[in-house]
Amino acid sequence: MVNPATTTIALCPSWAPAIGYLGVACAVIFSNFGSAYGTWKAGVSLVNCGIRHPDSIMKNVIPIVMAGVIGIYGLIVAVILSQSISSPSNSRQTSYSVYTSMAHLAAGICCGASGLAAGCCIGIIGDYGIRNISYRASSVGVFSQTPDYATHSEGDDDSRGLLSAKKGGTDIAMDEEPGVAEDQNKLFVGMLIMLIFSEALALYGLITALIVSQHVYSCGKN
Repeated sequence: MVNPATTTIALCPSWAPAIGYLGVACAVIFSNFGSAYGTWKAGVSLVNCGIRHPDSIMKNVIPIVMAGVIGIYGLIVAVILSQSISSPSNSRQTSYSVYTSMAHLAAGICCGASGLAAGCCIGIIGDYGIRNISYRASSVGVFSQTPDYATHSEGDDDSRGLLSAKKGGTDIAMDEEPGVAEDQNKLFVGMLIMLIFSEALALYGLITALIVSQHVYSCGKN
């Protein structure tokens, strides 16, 4: 005959809460690491963008906000998991089972690893996206090249779309290209779509972690 006390000790050992708290640590550490990496990569480019084109700072701050949200996902999962871990008694007996601890560990790894991947993706996309938007808004090309209007005569300016104005009998050439704002908006929309799908990676991990964390086996109730 199986001894109930031996079965309880095997299913709910005293070291089971340590595995559960490891899941809590994984959710917080990995999510915050991904959030910090994404904020760092996008933040450096945002500062560079502020030097070249200060007017686009508020619009390009979106990658940093999305990277910061990833840390909140890890915090939510960590709080839920920590509230589900029961404390052992003075006799080293606990109702927290190995099954529950493994479920909490899996939930923490799902949320943390997904947040880490999403943060790295958001950081890289935000880095290149903000830089290119700033270059386009400042009429700076990625590759150094000679402007076409430098090789044309003054009579060809109007045919190439350059703005000109007459003031006091003097021609004033405006180097503002008409398609800069439109190209900048296209770059921003493309970057925003990629950021949304990158953020969805962390959201998938959060949903999975919440579902897995509900799988509980308690020795005191069975």
